[in-house]
Amino acid sequence: MSVTTPKGPQLAVLPTAAEDGTRIKAQILQPSGWPLPKGYANGIAAEGRIVVTGGVIGWDAEERLADGFVAQVRQTLGNIAAILAEAGARPEHLVRLTWYVVDMDEYLANLKELGKIYRDVFGTHYPAMALVQVVRLVEKAARVEIEATAVIPS
Repeated sequence: MSVTTPKGPQLAVLPTAAEDGTRIKAQILQPSGWPLPKGYANGIAAEGRIVVTGGVIGWDAEERLADGFVAQVRQTLGNIAAILAEAGARPEHLVRLTWYVVDMDEYLANLKELGKIYRDVFGTHYPAMALVQVVRLVEKAARVEIEATAVIPS
């Protein structure tokens, strides 16, 4: 019997921990030899109850959009946290965020402030993320829309 070694990068599986120190059933997937991502994960594996949001934008309960891109991001992340809470989920249960922005340059010009806002709302848990520029969003004045997926441990 011969054993073959797979070619290509090896995969490091790093367990994640909740803020209270308890283990959650999620693992950050980081192929060996790849540079560590900054502010996101390359992939996450998780077990449990799936929570999926629709596209969430930066408006309040009266459907008033926050003024400007950065303010809309803050409100959007807060709205996602509120939706997660309805399901009994917390930010550390997030496994994926997909951001849709109408102006990539606006996003890139505000990275430092966006990072601070993200940490203020979600802490230092960084799920897999994608960022996509779109021509426009359904709500014409919206600058950002984010979809979230979380997994609550069983």
